[in-house]
Amino acid sequence: MGKSNLFWRTDFSIRAPSLRVIDSEGKLVGVLGKDDAVRRAKEVGLTLVEIAPNATPPVAKIVDFGKFRYAEEKKARAQAKKVKGGDVKEIRFSPFIAENDFNVRIERIKEFFADKNKVRVVVVFKGPQMRVKHVGYDVIKKIKTVFGDTVITDMEPKFLGKHLVTVISPVSKTRVKVQDEVVESAEKIDLKK
Repeated sequence: MGKSNLFWRTDFSIRAPSLRVIDSEGKLVGVLGKDDAVRRAKEVGLTLVEIAPNATPPVAKIVDFGKFRYAEEKKARAQAKKVKGGDVKEIRFSPFIAENDFNVRIERIKEFFADKNKVRVVVVFKGPQMRVKHVGYDVIKKIKTVFGDTVITDMEPKFLGKHLVTVISPVSKTRVKVQDEVVESAEKIDLKK
């Protein structure tokens, strides 16, 4: 995962002279001077950690620092997974791909869409296959037919060397909702004529 960007002031590195202290069981002790709060933490063999530095007075908690840091990093990783998305993933097809291979790749595209990723579809041509370029466009058309209105084309198919490339992405539910509302309003206007 790499180095964590999370940082907490502990014990005497806390700058505030007085702190609102929470004990190891999660109960509010009250507002104490920094020295008194650190002494209480050391008496029970734990660490005083500043958890809300911008509060007035800042909030500090008496914790086992290793467990505290692990739990916070775990929360940060979980949060990062939720935010994840928007990457461009690549799936390669051959112009004369077998039906089962095609279906396996379609399922993989669905997985990418579930993670909110865009997909770069690449039809790879080899040697004499370049004489039948239209077959690559047929493969891309077949992919778009499978997904129907649930995808939009971010980049129209074009050849880059021996690769026919296009980028598709899932249509967000909000975009579908807006499009439906536009269609409904257009139908109402037509009905009034």
